[in-house]
Amino acid sequence: MVQCEMCGTETGSPKTVKIEGAELDVCDECADFGTEVRTEETSSTSTKYSTSSSSGSGSSSSSRGSSENSGGGSRRDMFDEMDEVVQDYDDRIRTARESEGITQEELADRLNEKASLIRKLERGDVLPSDSIQRKLERSLEINLSMGGSGDDAEWSGGSSTGGTTLGDVVKRKD
Repeated sequence: MVQCEMCGTETGSPKTVKIEGAELDVCDECADFGTEVRTEETSSTSTKYSTSSSSGSGSSSSSRGSSENSGGGSRRDMFDEMDEVVQDYDDRIRTARESEGITQEELADRLNEKASLIRKLERGDVLPSDSIQRKLERSLEINLSMGGSGDDAEWSGGSSTGGTTLGDVVKRKD
């Protein structure tokens, strides 16, 4: 029996599923959260964890593979560059707009956006896109990014060089 990598239940036939860019072996119930990955049987010796390229000369692929394994490679996760929006973004937008004494329609005109978008943002119905977030931050002189300021006081995660890891925070279901 294999343990589901998502919920921890024992499963006899795990499915390999891609969830938010990660391939996980999960139970049938958790398989609904992603798309099933079809693995092709090949005679190659590479595994799903292989970082070397199948094309190119052996010396360049092995040197690139070793640099990627050590963390110095050029492959990066798209989520590394994304800033998380603060939870009270709606209050910050409304407060900043009201402190300037302008209406939602006037702010929308200033940003070249629709007033309905401003209403939805201030109600917290939608998250601002990256471009809207930048426009709001410049126009209202506010900060909507969590950044590295430590807004989440309970989390002080580290990096791969040490510090807190996922294993330190997760509670296992045994």
